[in-house]
Amino acid sequence: MAKITKINHVAIAVSDVDTALSFWQDALGLTVDHIEDVPSQQATVVFIPVGESEVELVKPTSDDTGVARFIAERGGGMHHLCFEVDNIEEMLAQLKEKGIRLINESPLELPGRKMAFIHPKSTGGVLVELYQITR
Repeated sequence: MAKITKINHVAIAVSDVDTALSFWQDALGLTVDHIEDVPSQQATVVFIPVGESEVELVKPTSDDTGVARFIAERGGGMHHLCFEVDNIEEMLAQLKEKGIRLINESPLELPGRKMAFIHPKSTGGVLVELYQITR
C-alpha cells in the first residue's frame, strides 16, 4: 500500500517574483536555493528550502495556464500542497478506487520525478499534488 512520506512543498502563485521575495526572503530571512524555468508547466519556479520541505514561488510564463487563471481570479496566494509519496502509481490507483477525482490518472514524468494532481473538488477545495522522487 502506497503512503505519503512528507510534505514536499507548498506552492505559492505569484505575479511578481521580486515583490514576493521581499516577504519570503527579506522579511522571513529564507534563502532562495535556485530558480528554474519549467517549460512543461509554463512557469518560472523559485525554490526556497524550509527544513526538509520547500516553499515554491510559481510565476506563470503564459497567460493561458492554470496558475495564470488562478492569479487573475484570486490575486495569487497558496496554489497547491504537494505530498511526496513512495509509489505514485499505486497511490493514484488507491485514490481512484476510493472514487477520488484525479486531474492526472497517470503521473507526468519530468527528470528525477513523477507528479500528478488531485482535483480540488475531492479535497475540500485544495489542489493537491502527489510527487515521487525517481533519482
